[in-house]
Amino acid sequence: MMMPSFRMFLHILISLFLFFNMNGVSAAGQIFTPAAPSAAASSYYLVDFNSGRVLAEKEPDKRVAPASLTKIMTVYVVFNELKAGHLKLDEKVTISQNAWETGGSKMFVEVNKQVSVEDLLQGVIIQSGNDASVALAEHVAGSEQTFATMMNEQAARLGMNNSHFENSMGLPTPNHYSSARDLAILARSLIREFPEYYRWDSQKEFTYNGITQQNRNQLLWRDPSVDGIKTGFTDDAGYCMVASAKREDMRLISVVMGTASAAARANESQTLLNYGFRFFETHKLFDANTVMAEAKVKKGETSKLNVGVTEDVYVTAPRKHFAELKAETQIDKALLAPINKGDSVGTLNVNLGNEVVLSRPLVAMDSIAQGGLFRRLYDAAMGLIEK
Repeated sequence: MMMPSFRMFLHILISLFLFFNMNGVSAAGQIFTPAAPSAAASSYYLVDFNSGRVLAEKEPDKRVAPASLTKIMTVYVVFNELKAGHLKLDEKVTISQNAWETGGSKMFVEVNKQVSVEDLLQGVIIQSGNDASVALAEHVAGSEQTFATMMNEQAARLGMNNSHFENSMGLPTPNHYSSARDLAILARSLIREFPEYYRWDSQKEFTYNGITQQNRNQLLWRDPSVDGIKTGFTDDAGYCMVASAKREDMRLISVVMGTASAAARANESQTLLNYGFRFFETHKLFDANTVMAEAKVKKGETSKLNVGVTEDVYVTAPRKHFAELKAETQIDKALLAPINKGDSVGTLNVNLGNEVVLSRPLVAMDSIAQGGLFRRLYDAAMGLIEK
């Protein structure tokens, strides 16, 4: 038999290499996806809204001036006050001299005039009015300084570890900063918690005092899937944007900081969003309160515990590979009563090939009280035998 030539052997190797890579799988079972585009920004971040999977990032924790992206936190605080019943949308706000004199972008409110909370919110969200931001801050907290404390309290609660706010509108000060990751955390929270108010973020224009101003988010005109959320600019911050888009059941949030122009921030945001939608898909894997496994409990009134997830579980995976996901449960060993409902008792891992693409805590679906003396002695004795 004639042995294959070296050239033929090399041709076979190359063919095998191309086969595995064109099908997105290596010989070791690794899933390949195209590399994320490099956005022309000082930092950026692309994340799936439901699963929290990060699809692209560059220096996401870099502390930068947030400019008018600050107003996302301003309206988040006001939305919380509305939810708590401390404010009403038709409540009237008297415009102070301080608010009226605030520089930068304006809603053009007039000093001593009364304006509804609803109109001021639209003036902040759509028109990016600094005067409206200050008016709301003063009405809610008495002063902008106290309102900034409320902003920082919310930032800490949300886990925005690289953010600190000193005003409600984003004019630069040395200790006023945020990060791409933190702004994505904030955007996700706002959209999830306040869908009834988020509708204003997709509004293209708003008229107040006879003056119509357009939303500065250019993507609202270019991409019908984009429905928010905010742009910003100062000399320190450059041009920045938090954008959100939903196509079918998948929502993505992109953050770009420090781009060179208004056109650049729109283009770079669009590039990141298109990449995420083109190469990934997100689906709900499990509903909230799904029982995933049954665990054995010692020294309890009962020896069996239902274990599961209390929130919907969404998974983001490379397109055409979602059916290859595998879920596995890891239950903590030697669970001992008492156990309270909601206690973490293990981990749910979702794997794709050799990669863990999602981890979520498994929790007790019920409470189990400590058993009687006989049960505890029996389980202790069985434990010694099993050793």
